[in-house]
This record gives sequence, C-alpha cells and structure tokens, in this order.
Amino acid sequence: MNNIDKRGYVHPEVLVSTDWVEENLKNPGIRIIESNEDTLLYTAGHIPGAVHVDWTTDLNDQIRRDYIHRGAFEELMSRIGMTKDTTAVFYGDKNNWWACYAFWVFSLFGHKRMKIMDGGRVKWEKEHRVMTREAPKYPVSKYAAKERTDRDIRAFRQDVLKHVEKKLPLVDVRSPEEYSGERLHMEGYPNEGALRGGHIPGAANVPWSMAVNTDNGTFKDAQELKEIYLRKQGLKPDNDIITYCRIGERSSLSWFVLTYLLGYNHVRNYDGSWTEYGNLVNVPIEK
Repeated sequence: MNNIDKRGYVHPEVLVSTDWVEENLKNPGIRIIESNEDTLLYTAGHIPGAVHVDWTTDLNDQIRRDYIHRGAFEELMSRIGMTKDTTAVFYGDKNNWWACYAFWVFSLFGHKRMKIMDGGRVKWEKEHRVMTREAPKYPVSKYAAKERTDRDIRAFRQDVLKHVEKKLPLVDVRSPEEYSGERLHMEGYPNEGALRGGHIPGAANVPWSMAVNTDNGTFKDAQELKEIYLRKQGLKPDNDIITYCRIGERSSLSWFVLTYLLGYNHVRNYDGSWTEYGNLVNVPIEK
C-alpha cells in the first residue's frame, strides 16, 4: 500500500511507491532511471522501460574530478529521450544511494521533474515484480539545459573550512568507525585515497542508514526523522548545513532527506568528502 502521503513529509511528491511505478511503466511522460553502485546490475535485470545512468561514466567528467558540463548533460538527456517535461524516477541499489546521487547531480542542472522510488531496487525485487534484461530504445530528444549551478546545493572545501571556522553545522553520514578514524573507508571496501582518519571538526555523526527502514529500504516517516536530526542533533530547518561522507554518495541521500522529506532550506552536499578532506595539507581534523 502506498502510505507516503501519510508520513508527514514536507514534500511527499518527490517519493513514489513501487505500486505507482508499476502502474506508470508505459506512461510516456515518465522516464525510469536506474543508477547503481554496481554498474553491472542493470544488465542482469531491471524494471521494464528503465534506462541506465552510470554514475562513473555518465555523470562524472572523465578527465578532471568534477561532474559533467552542460553539453555532456544535454547529450545524456537527449540519449535517454528526456525533455524538460519528462519526469525522472530514480531507483537503484544500496538503499538508493546512487539514485539520490543522480537526483542531486540532475538538480545541479535545474531539472525540476524528479522523484525517487521508495525502497529502491531491493524492494522491487523482494516484491517479485517483473524485471527484464531488454534495454529500451527511445527516440533521441532535444534537451537544452542551463549552466550547472553548484552554489545552492554543492559545497567545496573552502566552504567547509568556513563552516568549521564559524562553527556551523556539518553532518558526517559515515559509519561511527569511519567518523572516529578507526577506519579510513567503509567495511568491505578498498581505501580510496584518504591518508588520515577522523572527521571534520564540529561535525555530528548521523549515519545515513538511520534514515531508512532496515527491512525494505524505505524512508522512515517524518516524526522518526525529526527525532534523529532535530531533537537529537539540534539541526533546525533554517540552519546552513553541509553533509559529507567518503565520496558524496551516502551524503546525497542524507541531503535528500533533509531537503525534501524534512523541508530544510539550506543543505549542501560536500562531494569531495573525506577522500578529499582527509588528504588536505594543514587542515584541522578531529577523532
């Protein structure tokens, strides 16, 4: 049953249920987009009609460490047959880490019509819904994007250092072991370059996983989320907040929760995250 409208979110319209997606599989105004950490999952089976957006090649510049420029984004959107009137519905593995990451990158270019499928790929699979290996073919569209705008939802290292200096709120969404410096990376993952462990001074540790239900990957309701972020951490809706993790994927999920489900006004994602900050020379670190 779709109970999203009853969970008390500020913007419930950005979430859709697996039922809703199944009912809209043939809706020409909808483009279902799968984006996973494991980029091979799509070819193994996906929601019928879903296109694949590979975060490593489709969203990231292949030379410099940055996101694609406007022209490349326009090419991507044209290739998957999207216009500004097309609603993108993202889903993926890892409780929608990369779906939220893709949602965030699309937001940098100002695409307005976007939703996340609550529960992601795992929930769709657990419900034994139909999947296919057939890649869809859509007519190439014409898509004109605006220049990428980073300032509103993306933070850079200089922004982070100003936050530290002003003692403004930062949210470290990594595991407690990464936050304390016991680990330089997630358990079961290779180290991606950080030479120092610990966290940015003053950052609160609110692991991303606290925002989702462990049984099916759906988001917790608004009251539960307020308990986590507002009452326990004191984060208020009008605070200037920066979220970060290791490379920006887990923190994009927390950015999504704070921005859309709780309606916080000024949340930015620091995609450089600990992979960058843990390598910076002469910056403050806490353990």
